[in-house]
Amino acid sequence: MARVLILSLFLLSISVSSRAFHVETISFDEGYKHLFGEDNLVVSADRKRANLVLNRYTGSGFISSDYYMHGYFSASIKLPKENTAGVVVAFYLSNGDVFEKNHDELDWEFLGNKKGKEWRVQTNIYGNGSTMRGREERYLLPFDPTDAAHRYSILWTPNVIIFYIDDIPIREVIRTEAMGSDFPSKPMAVYATIWDGSAWATDGGKVKINYKYSPFIAEFSELVLKGCTSAPIQQSQMSVDLDRCASTELELMTADFAIMTPKMRSDMRRFREKKMTYTVCYDAVRYQSVFPECDNTPEEQEKFWQWGESKTVKPRNRSSKRRSPRGQPAVASLYNVQAVV
Repeated sequence: MARVLILSLFLLSISVSSRAFHVETISFDEGYKHLFGEDNLVVSADRKRANLVLNRYTGSGFISSDYYMHGYFSASIKLPKENTAGVVVAFYLSNGDVFEKNHDELDWEFLGNKKGKEWRVQTNIYGNGSTMRGREERYLLPFDPTDAAHRYSILWTPNVIIFYIDDIPIREVIRTEAMGSDFPSKPMAVYATIWDGSAWATDGGKVKINYKYSPFIAEFSELVLKGCTSAPIQQSQMSVDLDRCASTELELMTADFAIMTPKMRSDMRRFREKKMTYTVCYDAVRYQSVFPECDNTPEEQEKFWQWGESKTVKPRNRSSKRRSPRGQPAVASLYNVQAVV
């Protein structure tokens, strides 16, 4: 069986190109339900899109109808425009409502900013309640996420976690024995939310949300939930559920999005060099020892301050964007990250 899997992975790595991943999207009702915010969750008439609204009264959110034991989860998201300081949009997996003291979590978090400043994006990983050992990374984006929707995805398997933007991997965490229970290992639900993060989201909480610019609307479409559905079971029942999900695990591990081709690794490396503003792997102020999954090098370490911030990747004002000959903002592609500095 192992030889067959290895051969399948090798053959797929040859055939996978830079084309978009082959995944099936679902309608909102096929996989999600209302979480909070009453009328601030607005689903389109065709049930293929959902808008999350934040106003001075409440934010909003939706949650998957099922829990999943591993999978590929994706949504195309268009973020709010104008002055979004204090606004937080999140697309994430969690089981915190079931395991309050030892929950798992995989996060995409989008942090709003002052008018003319870029949205910032961060990923995070928690396993078994490891909130004191958060594995944050923060990035800038090579496009304006308020102009059009872009796809943000998470792959979670027993051995690896990969975050993607527009089908390009931007972060890979390979499970190591030293990670122990820090690697998420219990079934999780999928969430999408918008809320007031004034306490911390912009300039460390110095800039609060200004509801004069509300409502703030995040648009979600092209929803993907691909994994093995599971009850939020206790750890002692885990082996039974893993056996039931074995065929789904094999399908996940041999899918095009799971095959890290040389081109995908090159794209990931280029994105991280050009757009990563912080990584926990080089944060010697918060953590005395390096996380076991970090693949640090002395050459790369020279590019980061001792608190994990990049010395070279800096935000820029939106007003400084290159302009096309017709006066429209130039479109940047993740497939050519080097064009955006």
